[in-house]
Amino acid sequence: MKSYDVVIIGGGPGGYNAAIRAGQLVLSVACVEGRSTLGGTCLNVGCMPSKALLHASELYEAASGEEFAHLGIEVKPTLNLAQMMKQKDESVTGLTKGIEYLFRKNKVDWIKGWGRLDGVGKVVVKAEDGSETALQAKDVVIATGSEPTPLPGVTIDNQRIIDSTGALSLPQVPKHLVVIGAGVIGLELGSVWRRLGSQVTVIEYLDRICPGT
Repeated sequence: MKSYDVVIIGGGPGGYNAAIRAGQLVLSVACVEGRSTLGGTCLNVGCMPSKALLHASELYEAASGEEFAHLGIEVKPTLNLAQMMKQKDESVTGLTKGIEYLFRKNKVDWIKGWGRLDGVGKVVVKAEDGSETALQAKDVVIATGSEPTPLPGVTIDNQRIIDSTGALSLPQVPKHLVVIGAGVIGLELGSVWRRLGSQVTVIEYLDRICPGT
């Protein structure tokens, strides 16, 4: 059983920042993450790809409407959605590789798998192949992050009914997109597809948008 000063469960913004800082303080540290890339939901399928698409779609809308023409720039843009998605993916890849570099630089061990507590200071990591590895730590940081919330009676097939992850990688602009939830994620993704030509309807139970802010 390998021992560390700190074991961190989760490689998202909370987890990887804690791991890098612990390494900078010359602590022996391991970060347990089950995804194939570091960065968690935010970097891989949340904030960062969403912002990349928001930026690209904003430019497309500006070029398509009156904003560019008002500035004396006359263009007729053509949407290449595949290239837009490729650029978004390349941006995400660059950021995840950057975290891997910082792990190596600060001597952080990335343990690939899913961690669970198994007693005081003990973390068991289950790898993709089913094998398990036990780690011992003086301190354990839990930074397990978030997943999309399921709706009762609704099956997300990422064909007709998609979650926020699926909405980041649609192969074509939908004619009509219904967004359930007027929180930040729903409004960002709704804005992207509306700018690209979709009719977007937002449904919110509460009496205001962004109710959580």
